[in-house]
Amino acid sequence: MKYRSAFDIIGPVMIGPSSSHTAGAARIGRVARTLFEKQPTKAVIHLYGSFAKTYKGHGTDLALVAGIMDFDTFDERIPDALKIAEEVGLEVEFIEEDAVTEHPNTVRINLFDGKGKELEIVGISIGGGTIEITEINSFKLKLSGANPAILVVHQDRFGLISSVTTVLSRYQINIGHMEVSRKEKGDIAVMVIEMDHKLDESVVSELNALEGVTQVIRLVN
Repeated sequence: MKYRSAFDIIGPVMIGPSSSHTAGAARIGRVARTLFEKQPTKAVIHLYGSFAKTYKGHGTDLALVAGIMDFDTFDERIPDALKIAEEVGLEVEFIEEDAVTEHPNTVRINLFDGKGKELEIVGISIGGGTIEITEINSFKLKLSGANPAILVVHQDRFGLISSVTTVLSRYQINIGHMEVSRKEKGDIAVMVIEMDHKLDESVVSELNALEGVTQVIRLVN
């Protein structure tokens, strides 16, 4: 992924020490929390590569948990994230993995609510606080988290992608990046759309009402 400016390298306003291991980790955790749509009761966090080797020293563990609790990168509560998680009833488990991944700063997060709801995402922190989500519930995709975006869960069927983009076009929403992932033909598919502007709730409701759409999750940047 290309950097857009020098600020992508310098990093965001954050609680340190590292933009890639702390700010990026917090952003990955926060995307997971947004996709889960509620506060989970348990988080199992699998760390790979550099994350697995240095997560305690660089505060990656604190940042990931802070993000899962919806704290921003500059939230002063980040150093106390593990203590706060315990206080709010969020059980956290860290697992250091030996598997070699394409990027050294890789994490897989599994979230649970104790009532059957589960989510799995894979994210990477590529420097300067910039991240990519590369997998959601085994669907391969690419989500930067840098722009307003929606995740559309839908039936894999003819014309549905056109229906979604027609709604966005009617509201003059410009699409910056879009991709579709499916496991099997005709099964459930996932559409990721990154846009130049945030969507109003009315647009999300209209997308949710489309035949064949199961769920629309808005990721607010």
